[in-house]
Amino acid sequence: MACDVSLLAGIHFFDLLNEENRKTLANVIDSTRLKDGEILFHAGEPGDALYIVRSGEIELYIKDTAGQKIVLNVAQPGDFFGELALLDQGPRTATAAALADSELLALGRDDLILLFQKNPDAALHMLASLGAMTRKADELLRTRVSRNLNVEEEETLTFGQRIADRVAQFGGSWTFILLFAMFMVGWMATNGHLGTGALDPFPFILLNLALSALAALQAPVIMMSQNRQSSKDRLKADLEYEVNLKAELEIAHLHEKTDRLYEALVDRLTRLEKVQKASSG
Repeated sequence: MACDVSLLAGIHFFDLLNEENRKTLANVIDSTRLKDGEILFHAGEPGDALYIVRSGEIELYIKDTAGQKIVLNVAQPGDFFGELALLDQGPRTATAAALADSELLALGRDDLILLFQKNPDAALHMLASLGAMTRKADELLRTRVSRNLNVEEEETLTFGQRIADRVAQFGGSWTFILLFAMFMVGWMATNGHLGTGALDPFPFILLNLALSALAALQAPVIMMSQNRQSSKDRLKADLEYEVNLKAELEIAHLHEKTDRLYEALVDRLTRLEKVQKASSG
């Protein structure tokens, strides 16, 4: 339904419009309300309107291939969203959901053309917003990690692999070195003091046997842990390559789409300027 002209007050999009132009737009702009948690549209749906937040908050998000939610933006009062699908007539690129009871103003393609005719600066404001979105997407792609290999690795570890990791961790610590040194010194001191009646007299053949058995068992366990770490490093390198490739492709796609939108808006503004000059002449 058409909105009241008072709803356009205080919104940056309509700041430069006079009262008559605001009344004209108010007759064609629709007003809609959303309850907390309500979905406005889903990613992939056809887009036929741009929305301006009058009150409340709207969360824009997507889900990656792993099903994780990625929040792209939270539109506050005065912000607009949904312009990409409206301008290039493609599907929605994200899902929009209300974080609180919200009131929105909806502009269709014809409404947007009328707004640009009344206020050409609104087109520049939209271009600036598109640039900000591209920058935010670039930053998101640089910092976003698709998968956490440490978590995935921990979830798939077998009991034997967990034991191998703990043995390798303990065997390479100062705690093990100090405890083992104290044991050896105590063993040799005790048996050396007792002489021929000791359990393991000099040259401590039993101790040598125990040390050889310990080394023989510990070495393959440590190698198991190292081999698994090498496999984890290879997976990490493959994941980094996939993430970098995906980021490169997504950034190129975003820049290409922004360039197309910029060319379309400049062409439309040029035609509008010619029409205005012809009408005024």
